[in-house]
Amino acid sequence: MRYKLSSKAMSAEHAEQIAITVLGWLAGDADMLGRFLSLTGVEPGQMRQAVNDPAFLSGMLDFIVQHEPTLLAFCAATDSQPEEVMAAWQHYVKPSLDSGEY
Repeated sequence: MRYKLSSKAMSAEHAEQIAITVLGWLAGDADMLGRFLSLTGVEPGQMRQAVNDPAFLSGMLDFIVQHEPTLLAFCAATDSQPEEVMAAWQHYVKPSLDSGEY
């Protein structure tokens, strides 16, 4: 399923809040956290400091949006909309060559 990316930019504060919600959700699910850590190479002890790094937040959101079952599980658990998560992800990622944003 494809989710429509918002043409309206999300505020940095709102995008950060969604990323923090993702982090809380990951921390509450040992299996999902383990998957995230193994795929990213981040050590559990690094997470507290990494949360201040926009690249880490981008990677965390990328982890969620690149696997639809994970995105839908997050949305169901947090009563979020996939489009809102996609907008937060879009805030952090750089435009791709095929995005038309260059």
